[in-house]
Amino acid sequence: MPEDQTFLQREELMTREEIAHIANLFVERFGVNKIRLTGGEPLVRSDTVEIVRDLIQLPVKLGLTTNALSLHKHLDGLIDAGLKSINISLDTFDAERFRTIARRDGFDRVWMNIQEALGRELHVKVNMVVMRGVNDDEILRFVELTRDHPIHVRFIEFMPFAGNKWGRERVYTFGEMLGRIGSVHSYSKLNDDPNSTAKAYRVDHWPGTFAVISTVTEPFCGTCDRLRITAEGKMRNCLFAREETDLLSALRRGEDAASLIEANVLAKHAMLGGLPPFKPEAQEEVLHDLSVRPMVSIGG
Repeated sequence: MPEDQTFLQREELMTREEIAHIANLFVERFGVNKIRLTGGEPLVRSDTVEIVRDLIQLPVKLGLTTNALSLHKHLDGLIDAGLKSINISLDTFDAERFRTIARRDGFDRVWMNIQEALGRELHVKVNMVVMRGVNDDEILRFVELTRDHPIHVRFIEFMPFAGNKWGRERVYTFGEMLGRIGSVHSYSKLNDDPNSTAKAYRVDHWPGTFAVISTVTEPFCGTCDRLRITAEGKMRNCLFAREETDLLSALRRGEDAASLIEANVLAKHAMLGGLPPFKPEAQEEVLHDLSVRPMVSIGG
């Protein structure tokens, strides 16, 4: 969470009905078959369970990404609404380190909620953003979660966004992660879905899996089919995109937004939203073309 975050007014946000309308448009007109509710933090909305209940009626695979701080308050409702898959963001097992990274207490609550989600037989993924000198010493501990639980750990290379104080020297690379893991455990490569953003592996004979999202050192832009709708109804064709298309205003004017969606998709850059590749030898990259939005306001 950036130190200085701007919060939107309620009237700027999509309503429950508008979310359902836009989701249905993507499904019916463009064949979208997977939707994930992300954030910020989706559980801060009082109607999140109802939104899940609406979207689960569509012919899609539905997931939700959360920091899990308040998951225990909503878990019964989410499961009753039909949710079967959840991603939980957790960057450390150290309570003090958690406080520093998240700027709040809460590790014990998050860990209890992860265990509760597993106990309720949800498909649980744990997302860890790996930062050199911050939490890279915990990689093996996260992998070892998959020894005793059918949990799916995803290591994410530290990506540059507004307000996150990114520097290449803080990127712990995909290759380094595999090297660290391989120095202790034997693992096998798994088959990835054709448009997967993660490269998946399993420590031999363990029930869970781990994967790496290598956006910085090995981009997967050529097969990425992700599209994002922000909380205020703006469409982005890439996490790094600087251009947005305002679907919500068109909807509120009574216009058909399908042509706007198509134009946004066709304008997608070949790689990284038009940014140059992050070259290993570039010690002081000037990322002046980054979106001014922090990831928390994009829905990463």
